[in-house]
Amino acid sequence: DLESHLQRCQQLSVTVLTDHQDLNNTELKTILNSTAPQQYRIRAKLRTYKPQKLYQSIKLHCSKCNSLQEVPDGGDFDLILQGSAVTPPNPELHNTSWYDSVMWTTQDQKQRKIVIHFVKHDEMLQQPEDTLLMIEGGTLKEVWKLTKRFKCVIPVRSTEDDLELLDLSAPFLLQGNIKYYGCKQCSTPKPIKSLSSLATEQQLSWEPTEIARVLGIELLQYVFIMKFTLVDGTGALNAYLFDY
Repeated sequence: DLESHLQRCQQLSVTVLTDHQDLNNTELKTILNSTAPQQYRIRAKLRTYKPQKLYQSIKLHCSKCNSLQEVPDGGDFDLILQGSAVTPPNPELHNTSWYDSVMWTTQDQKQRKIVIHFVKHDEMLQQPEDTLLMIEGGTLKEVWKLTKRFKCVIPVRSTEDDLELLDLSAPFLLQGNIKYYGCKQCSTPKPIKSLSSLATEQQLSWEPTEIARVLGIELLQYVFIMKFTLVDGTGALNAYLFDY
């Protein structure tokens, strides 16, 4: 794994970090005094690397505003779901021309009302593995159960006129074990009925990028980012690794 590999690199006296065999070695001092972009071959020690834990290297990146943010943890999502469950489902929004709705009340003390809206294609329900559904009033555990069976899950809540997405601190879409997030700064969420335009398409695939587009969401991408500090006795150079 990368962490133990980096620790081994730190223990070595000299590590070759780039491999341009046709280039001579250049001192870091020379590189620091040069204008970019240039190509160099260096011999240097890895002094430090950040973050120390590999999972902390995963961030969410917005290509529009170029912001980087931490991936929210499951606890945040659970709290947002609990908060949205306080709003009772609006029966007037059930069973429209493009989705079928099923509502039931939980048997526990809270007696929560849960509604699942199954999006139709050509007025027909699809196989579970091809189905996009929206859930109101569900817990984190219930949402994850649905993602194991159905292709796409969108957590929503009722308003007077339409269903709407939750706070964008929560994922706006779940597909398998992947949570898709939108940029709070660059997104302008649209009413859920905007999805109906996708539901009528001939070749329906429920691509996250398309779902984000019709819902007015600027999709955040998962990125891998690390910072290395390299030294060779003449200077110290910070190198950044950034990849989708």
